[in-house]
Amino acid sequence: MRLFCFPYAGGGSLIYRQWAKHLPSTIEVVRAQLPGRESRLKEPPFTRVESLITELTEAIEPFLDKPFIFFGHSMGGLISFELTRRVQKEFGLLPAHLFISAYKAPHLPDTLTGIYTLPEPEFIEEVRRLNGTPNDVLEHRELMRLVLPLIRSDFELCNTYKYVPGPPLYCPLTIFGGLEDKEAGKQDLEGWRQHTTGPFMLHMLPGDHFFIDKSRHVLLRLISRYLEITCRKAVQL
Repeated sequence: MRLFCFPYAGGGSLIYRQWAKHLPSTIEVVRAQLPGRESRLKEPPFTRVESLITELTEAIEPFLDKPFIFFGHSMGGLISFELTRRVQKEFGLLPAHLFISAYKAPHLPDTLTGIYTLPEPEFIEEVRRLNGTPNDVLEHRELMRLVLPLIRSDFELCNTYKYVPGPPLYCPLTIFGGLEDKEAGKQDLEGWRQHTTGPFMLHMLPGDHFFIDKSRHVLLRLISRYLEITCRKAVQL
């Protein structure tokens, strides 16, 4: 089975570089590398969800020849959800499991709307408040000059997203949240329940919005447990 992993705003595929070591050997981890980061640094990042999903759908199609799973953290959760909807619409396929982390249910209002339009000092303070960018990076002028346009573009992508109602998915949906996350609290995450008719689970883990780092081992143990169940079902089929 293939596990596709999508990054949070300002992040890249490297945040998932160690995951394969901690997941079942039957899982192939595929780390999505989006424009504007890492080896695609010179490519302009997307600022609209629909355009990104269109490109991702075309790119991912050849890799859907095996059972697949999506995982996304924060912005990556939004991408995972909309990509799931598009893949179902275009190819009649659904992931064997959909994991969404630290992103409130899509029908709920975005409390961070307009952050990407802030002047640079205020924007940097908002990024600092979210606690997802190391202080060493925030205090490094040259490095910030390089990464700030990407972070702003990613925020624009999330801030301009408009949920379009549609039928619920019918794949298993598991949501992860941080107990100290002020951007996507438990009630915001509970809202995902209405977006699938399949099994739904919610796990709250220690940490803030970026518990993906602090609670990585707990998160990966939970994902491994679900993947082992999914693999067993796939073998039985």
